[in-house]
Amino acid sequence: MSAQRSEGSGARAAVAAALERTAELPYERAWSMPSAFYTDPAILALERERLFGQEWLCVGRREEVARPGDYMALELCDEPVVVIHGLDGVLRAFANVCRHRGMPIARGKGHGKGLMCPYHHWTYDTAGRLMSTPRLGPRPDFDAGACHLPQLPLEQWQGFLFVSLASAPAPLAPRLAALESVVRPYHLELNEVRYLADEVWATNWKNLLENFMEGYHLSALHHETLHKVNPTRLCRHLPPGEAYFGYFAGFNPELPRVQKGHPDLTDQQRDDCVMFAVPPGFAVGCAADYSSFMCIQPESVDRVRMKLGLIFYGSEWPPESVTRAVELYQQTMAEDKTILVGLAQGLRSRHYERGPLAGAALEGPVWDFYRYLNRTLGPGLR
Repeated sequence: MSAQRSEGSGARAAVAAALERTAELPYERAWSMPSAFYTDPAILALERERLFGQEWLCVGRREEVARPGDYMALELCDEPVVVIHGLDGVLRAFANVCRHRGMPIARGKGHGKGLMCPYHHWTYDTAGRLMSTPRLGPRPDFDAGACHLPQLPLEQWQGFLFVSLASAPAPLAPRLAALESVVRPYHLELNEVRYLADEVWATNWKNLLENFMEGYHLSALHHETLHKVNPTRLCRHLPPGEAYFGYFAGFNPELPRVQKGHPDLTDQQRDDCVMFAVPPGFAVGCAADYSSFMCIQPESVDRVRMKLGLIFYGSEWPPESVTRAVELYQQTMAEDKTILVGLAQGLRSRHYERGPLAGAALEGPVWDFYRYLNRTLGPGLR
């Protein structure tokens, strides 16, 4: 047992050293991470505590709870959460746990004047206040009027909803100000959800985010799909910020120019897809006509749960055009899944060795991700 602990601590020390070096090495000298970075359960436990338990996590779109009374239930790091559009017009997030005996109150998505626990029918209004306790009667040791669901921090950004499990997280929007100046002309807040899916893949969450954030594989892996739309040769690095990183995936100039999109967009912006991530678990492919997004939750070192979506600008979308967009997205995601499941196997091999990353335009965002993890996770490994 002591030998296993020593081996594990040595692997984590190697990960810590590799992360620490990212602060001083340029993109031209970037290397991939040791295998323990992806396979060590102790590192995942630290990620869940320091990142997913403290940072802002995207839970979906405002359109999913568009009307007063709409709600959606979800889990963040095994914590039951419900987001509800109050009858007073305010969006709130609550711990989805009844104050009676702990039963999760809401399931899935729904609509109503409040929330009722399915166990004993304790009910709460849309502001989280306890309204009814059937057959309980007056109690001198319990003040029902002072009882309410614990409220969690919630922010809206570009039409996306973010929730944090931290009690008082630093505001998200100021940390994304520079990124917002890049994506503002696309007006993501005006887009509408036309496709949603929940999937679980047998891979590490960091492999998934890294894959979504690098253009090096677009022409190689997606030769019959994305290569025709966003070839690798047109990728450019997006300078990272404190809480984001990404790249520009240029559209093939041989394709017809996109006519849809907000009037604020320049021709150059119409010709770019802004691929960006807000770590730890949110990624977007932002384009003039429609955009994709991904909300990531790790469940184990080789199991990740995702909420996937496509959002479209404008209301005049023929069903066949939406269908084509969804089919292209599903095809490319299927190609990614095959690779990432295999990658999870390869990283467990005794023969795995670190390799050099391509330049800033191709795998620079992966290096930016490592630098983010060095700032946020590194101190806990050293």
